[in-house]
Amino acid sequence: MAIAEVETSAAKPPHIHVKAKSAALEAVEDIVYGSTAGIVGKYIEYPFDTVKVRLQSQPDHLPLRYKGPLDCFRQSIKADGLLGLYRGISAPLFGAAAETSSLFFFERMGREVVYASGYCSRDRVLPLPALWFTGAFAGAFTSFVLTPIELVKCKIQVPTTNSKDRAAPKTPSVMSVIRDVYKHEGVKGFWYGQMGTFLRESGGCAAWFGSKETTTKMFYLLNERSATTQMEKDALATEALPLWQQAVAGASAGMSYNFLFFPADTVKSRMQTSPVGSSAPPRTFWQEGKALWNQHGLRGLYRGCGITVLRSAPSSAFIFIVFDGLKRYLPL
Repeated sequence: MAIAEVETSAAKPPHIHVKAKSAALEAVEDIVYGSTAGIVGKYIEYPFDTVKVRLQSQPDHLPLRYKGPLDCFRQSIKADGLLGLYRGISAPLFGAAAETSSLFFFERMGREVVYASGYCSRDRVLPLPALWFTGAFAGAFTSFVLTPIELVKCKIQVPTTNSKDRAAPKTPSVMSVIRDVYKHEGVKGFWYGQMGTFLRESGGCAAWFGSKETTTKMFYLLNERSATTQMEKDALATEALPLWQQAVAGASAGMSYNFLFFPADTVKSRMQTSPVGSSAPPRTFWQEGKALWNQHGLRGLYRGCGITVLRSAPSSAFIFIVFDGLKRYLPL
């Protein structure tokens, strides 16, 4: 969703005149429409995200509580009802808007870096390798915005259980989590797990943006082959892809993002669901990853991956369809 304007311009032949917009108006469109699509998409995917975090954060020194995603769904609904799967959604909703705004802002900065390097001139459409780079650039900087938001989200999704009587813990509020983290860890405590977010976002966003643009370009080329005249080819290049092709492009982006760097997200989730104020010293990213590897191996690093990739396909497809549709049909 972060590079829809690049995709649209890539599809248009050079001789077609397109009314230019100011950089500020483009940025406003990206932020407003991207935030709208991201927030709605968050409502679709959040129950699956809750299950994913609960599967990822199971303690390595105790028997596994959940046998798999379906068992986690069953136990969660039985214990807290369907609404319990939406526990902690307020922070991610804010995060969806903050993430999208940051991604668009830093992706635009990434393009400026590409232009300044001389790799591509401004009067040319950015090639696919450059778009993969701008995605990684955007994700790397956005990770610093996301880590505090995801830390709060994870602690609400997986509240600490009393180890003695195993009583169900009281669901913490956003403000109570913020107070506890600040009280015990200070400001730097909100960036606990930053390395995992950085690896996931920089690599994942390169795959997310790059896969979407690569698949979109492939569909335009396939559609162009079916055209018999130059007029038909020009018309196809200026029209939006059929909805199913847009959905496939968006789904490929979400699945690539989530699968390739899932282990980094698993380690991050385990770090961010650890008890606040514990007497044990906090583990580093590498220490947490090593402990998980020694206990459960590669399978442990991908625990919850299946349901995450499954929910990311429709969610990401929906986000791209909404965002591209708003940009095309409701321009500011």
